[in-house]
Amino acid sequence: MTSHHRSTPLHPHRRPSDPIETEEYPAMTTFAEPAATAPAAPASAAPVDLLARLRAAVAAHPARTAVHAADGSLDFAALDRRTAALAAALRARGVRRGDKVGVHLARTLDLPVALLAVWRAGAAYVPLDPAYPAERISFMAADAGLAAVVSAEAAPPVPAGVPVLRPDAASEDAEAGGAEAEAAFVPHPLDSAYVIYTSGSTGRPKGVEVPHGAVADLAAGLEQAGAYRPEPSVVAWNASVSFDASVQQWIRICRGDTLVVVDDARRADPARLAALLAEHAVTDLDLTPSHWQLLREQLAGAAVPRLFMGGEPVPERTWRELADGGIDAFNLYGPTECTVDAITTRITGPGPHLGEPLAGVRVHLLDERLRPVTGAGEVGELYLAGPGLAHGYAGQPGLTAGRFVADPFATAPGARMYRTGDQARRSAEGLLEYVGRVDRQVKLRGFRIELGEVEHALAALDGVTAAAVTVHEPAPGDTRLAAYVTGPAVTPASTAAAELLAELRRTLPAHLVPAGVTVLEAMPLTPNGKVDHRALPVPAAEAAPEAVGGGVAEQVAEVWRTVLGVPEVLPADDFLSLGGHSLAALRVVHLLRRKLNVELQLRHLLDAADLAAFTEAVQRAAAAGPAAARPALTARRPAVR
Repeated sequence: MTSHHRSTPLHPHRRPSDPIETEEYPAMTTFAEPAATAPAAPASAAPVDLLARLRAAVAAHPARTAVHAADGSLDFAALDRRTAALAAALRARGVRRGDKVGVHLARTLDLPVALLAVWRAGAAYVPLDPAYPAERISFMAADAGLAAVVSAEAAPPVPAGVPVLRPDAASEDAEAGGAEAEAAFVPHPLDSAYVIYTSGSTGRPKGVEVPHGAVADLAAGLEQAGAYRPEPSVVAWNASVSFDASVQQWIRICRGDTLVVVDDARRADPARLAALLAEHAVTDLDLTPSHWQLLREQLAGAAVPRLFMGGEPVPERTWRELADGGIDAFNLYGPTECTVDAITTRITGPGPHLGEPLAGVRVHLLDERLRPVTGAGEVGELYLAGPGLAHGYAGQPGLTAGRFVADPFATAPGARMYRTGDQARRSAEGLLEYVGRVDRQVKLRGFRIELGEVEHALAALDGVTAAAVTVHEPAPGDTRLAAYVTGPAVTPASTAAAELLAELRRTLPAHLVPAGVTVLEAMPLTPNGKVDHRALPVPAAEAAPEAVGGGVAEQVAEVWRTVLGVPEVLPADDFLSLGGHSLAALRVVHLLRRKLNVELQLRHLLDAADLAAFTEAVQRAAAAGPAAARPALTARRPAVR
């Protein structure tokens, strides 16, 4: 753990632990053709800093709504005043250029105000989600060496001595010229914009430190790719501020777009989220494919916003549904270390693929000896380079050096590339396809197997919505592949599993075919919406005998077991105590609505004291009659207002 004090930088825009890089701000280059709707800037032009773009938006449209949240709205003029006042207060408490400031706030109007104020004070923000355990927040705050914290709580769990400011704080001179003096501040492209902590393989979270230039490049690249419209949009901020996907969403306010902050309660309830999107005529929504599966029913018959899908591969079935239905959607790929998104494509065409790099991004598909992989179907590891790279992992130069390696293909001295750990290949048509992870490679009976390849083969089969593959050892030395699938066309019957295995044998060599397939109602998910491989149940062939009877009570219990990934549940068990969270609760409600055809709401689960009480609520819903049928999805056709 690093010390809490601030060190003097060796370079005015660089921390001592940052990798040496002689290329201050390389010109933007791209392998992708810019979209016709968003003319590209000249290749030599660096993107405009986002704070400068925000000031331009304030000057051009001061009365336009900047932010909607559960606790109110702000126009651009009010947003400017509040961020300037908080920035002045931060500077008055000693925050200086290059410092890091924690932001410990819920999803309210205060959140975007605080993030922008930290930037206007010259610092980098460090998100500290109030929903995280206090111990984890304390670790991140100490590891980052915070100069201050913005929090609605009087005593957030941060190290002693760190100043705590309320989000409505203002310095004494904020109304007397401080804001005007600050207005000229423009970050250097290498100044840090934020530090977001991700889970580490060693169990210690690591902070990814990203510079302002990379964030400006992200916005410019998505504009040139046609993902961001030229005209102002209404953007739902759906992701947690602790995840890098949030950056791509909330920075839209700097373009002059209207930001709709989705609070936790509405994010976890599909009906309320759909109502919020309609209320504010949201045009752009970012979400994971897993979250889309829970939301799509509520959007049926309504104008679907432009979808930005990322965080996990888009399943074949979802891709086809969106593409065939004419839904305006983009697939986004990129690691946190490369500033959120590096590759994108519209969800159209023959099937799932990553797309082409954003402007300035260089993509290399390399083998274990860093040689280019060029043959169709050959699998290589993705390396990313360009101005979108993060500085590295804050306070961890060794880890940084291991993942941000020298770029042997660059002409500029000191250029780096990031080793993603993701595997990909080019199809016969030249499409870049995601294969899996390097670190999920296994060896069985002398064969090297990429679990991601088997998962993708399963997910491509008719009727399969999602697939996961793990290694299972039912007896010492007896190691096998175990597969799990979900989908409306597959059932827990053994014939379905046998049919899937027969289909797999048509496309995969024998050593890649799992020993068995377990059909689930839903995949267990982590809180951020990705498949939780550790929570997958024992393979079907070895599962404990289930209770006799298929009544409502047993079906409710089975859904709990599936979603929570536990072998058994009791009537007195509490959902949250078993490891449930908001997204898991959302899946329980969604599955029971589909399974029992009942009108069920999230509050029925969250208000229930235990499984028995929730079962009674489901039984009452079943007695009230079937759920109303929902119309099909509708593409958004009207012009953006």
